[in-house]
Amino acid sequence: MLKVAILDDYQNISQTFLNLKKLDGKYEFKIFNQAFKDENEAKEQLKDYEALLVMRERTKITKSLIEQLTKLKFIITSGMRNKAIDIETAKKNKIIVCGTDINSNPAAELTWGLILGLARNLKEEIDNMYQGYWQTTVGFELKGKILGLIGLGKIGSQVANIGKAFGMQVVAWSENLNLNHAKELGVLPMNKEDLIKSSDFISIHVVLNEKYKNLITKKDFHMMKKSVFLINTSRGEIVNENDLVEALASNQISGAGIDVYKHEPLPDNHKLRFLPNALILPHLGYVTAENYSIFYTQMLEDLEACVKGKPIRVLK
Repeated sequence: MLKVAILDDYQNISQTFLNLKKLDGKYEFKIFNQAFKDENEAKEQLKDYEALLVMRERTKITKSLIEQLTKLKFIITSGMRNKAIDIETAKKNKIIVCGTDINSNPAAELTWGLILGLARNLKEEIDNMYQGYWQTTVGFELKGKILGLIGLGKIGSQVANIGKAFGMQVVAWSENLNLNHAKELGVLPMNKEDLIKSSDFISIHVVLNEKYKNLITKKDFHMMKKSVFLINTSRGEIVNENDLVEALASNQISGAGIDVYKHEPLPDNHKLRFLPNALILPHLGYVTAENYSIFYTQMLEDLEACVKGKPIRVLK
């Protein structure tokens, strides 16, 4: 039987979407609910497995890990992009890497949950309600505020449309901003510096690569309005995390809504956990029942296709 490891099932939910019993006798599955402490633990736990079903951007499948997993034949990830997998090394070792479809709207929806949560002080007010208090803060309206989008792709465009519906002025910047697309959306193109200086909310929606790593650092925070809120539902390394902590702790900016981090899961003692003006979530961007249904259904389709020698949805 093919030995298959299902990784990153943090909520112990995979079997809600997978009927593993019907595959008894064909595959031997093991579900891993916790993140590995380090690569050595991953190597030790996974050394006998021939296939890995992984969640996008969780367990790092590095060059050194791949080279140590000598029995590995297939890696199947949620989504059609996973920066945590060294695909070139996988190819060199004749390991097939496949992906799945993914809905982009959950990340856009969550972005607005964070924006509204910050604008109306929901974290503080919810906590205070459980302590017996009543109306302890004053929020503010979104209408007329400037929403600055770093990235106007699939997710950024959805966020822009909702911002327009709220009556916000939406501006955008990225290295490869499509000016015609911005015009169609009614979004004003800006350079990065002007966007950072003028926006009331700054929301990040670019794909992490070398040019966007540490895109937002201390000098950018010093250019922002003190009343600004930063939202990051993209990738943690786009914002320098130490500089973000410093900006929040010193009230250089009013607050931040963060769903992604440099190291995930976020360490228990991380400073972001203790800042009152940080609204933080455990990377929930794509975590919906609809997406999980797509992921697990198509992961099994990919696995079956690979075993038959006719792989589908192969990552290049």
